[in-house]
Amino acid sequence: MNQITNDTIIALATSSGVGAIAVIRLSGEDSINIVNNFFKSKYGNKDLTTVKSHTIHLGNIIDGNHIIDEVLVSIFKNPQSYTGENVVEINCHGSVYIQQEILQLFIKNGVRNANAGEFTLRAFLNGKMDLSQAEAVADLISSNSAASHQVALQQMRGGFSSEIQDLRQQLLNFASLIELELDFAEEDVEFADRTEFKNLISKISNVLKRLIDSFALGNVLKNGIPVAIVGEPNVGKSTLLNALLNEEKAIVSHIEGTTRDAIEDEITIDGVAYRFIDTAGIRNTEDFVENIGIQKTFENIEKAQLVLHLIDASKVELLQHKSAELEDKYPNKKILTIINKADLLSKEVILNLKSQFSNIIILSAKHKDGIYKLTTTLTQLANKGALSNNETIVSNSRHFEALNNAFNAIKEVEKGIEANISTDLFSIDIRQALFHLGEITGEVTTEDLLGNIFANFCIGK
Repeated sequence: MNQITNDTIIALATSSGVGAIAVIRLSGEDSINIVNNFFKSKYGNKDLTTVKSHTIHLGNIIDGNHIIDEVLVSIFKNPQSYTGENVVEINCHGSVYIQQEILQLFIKNGVRNANAGEFTLRAFLNGKMDLSQAEAVADLISSNSAASHQVALQQMRGGFSSEIQDLRQQLLNFASLIELELDFAEEDVEFADRTEFKNLISKISNVLKRLIDSFALGNVLKNGIPVAIVGEPNVGKSTLLNALLNEEKAIVSHIEGTTRDAIEDEITIDGVAYRFIDTAGIRNTEDFVENIGIQKTFENIEKAQLVLHLIDASKVELLQHKSAELEDKYPNKKILTIINKADLLSKEVILNLKSQFSNIIILSAKHKDGIYKLTTTLTQLANKGALSNNETIVSNSRHFEALNNAFNAIKEVEKGIEANISTDLFSIDIRQALFHLGEITGEVTTEDLLGNIFANFCIGK
């Protein structure tokens, strides 16, 4: 799969189905010649093989004497194209029939259906982008919030790649000097300054640690922050979910134990996607099915990045006890305590609670009072500081794994320097670090790796 082929590929670049227009993309050295054979310009006998790159031409796609459709043809000549090859994009009318007629016309005349992600694979293999940028293309297509879009766009523009390539180049320079020392081991010559090398390894270690730590934020920004809504039965969890979603997603009833399975939905707040999970009420019960739901509640708390702990306004005297109980059980979770059914409380009681507990939210999910305060707090807890400052944020689990492997290898190098061991012993760890950094940008690839990455792309990209 990692061999560049010379054949011409074709695919529908827009979503399948009926629309106003559709875009059909071809790539390959013969793509312009092939399209030219079936294109007749509206303005004389225009030859697409002689026109300038990055130009658009109006005409008809013709099969023999049969006009299939009036189209706009865009020409992108190598190497100034997405794939680095000659690329043609045909804008036709969005009829499914027309799309298929054009696709089949070219397939019958020697063009091959593109595999998933093959256009981007060719862009990578032709040096138009590195591997991490190619993966960002898929993330950009699937981004469903402003935050995930920004993370993917930054990666596609090469911010992450530049940082990794810079680290790798610095390490490679020193690795070359160390390898040179090994060649002259008998002469006892030292080419690499040990103090400078120690400082470099420390710097690389710090940068890798920062990138690894950013994955906690990047992963949730990419996939949505999971938020579990928990509390006793009939405390208003389903009502709160409905208020946040602004629709009747969950069944609301005064009967305790109505929610027996987790109900999940996603909304975007201030550019960040949140996956809210309405869980079964926590209580002691003999009901077998409800107990299964309660067990799932605890499982969802474990998976959640944030927990909204609802307490009924009629039980505010138990606030500290109930909050402490959950915090003791999940000490590493972000837990936001919410007093619901505030409409049952007097103004004096509300003021007193606010003065006593500055970190709680008091609201009425039923009347949607206080929902804005909740969403504002969620935005603050999302911790988008790194995103706002345009810092590099890692969101790809493959990159995260490679960074961890590189970091572990660098730590071994640090230990070797501290222990003053022979250079040839820790040079193995340097090569390992270089290998794992190269995996990220694609300097180190395997056919299986490329196959796994690009198989997850949509066809046409």
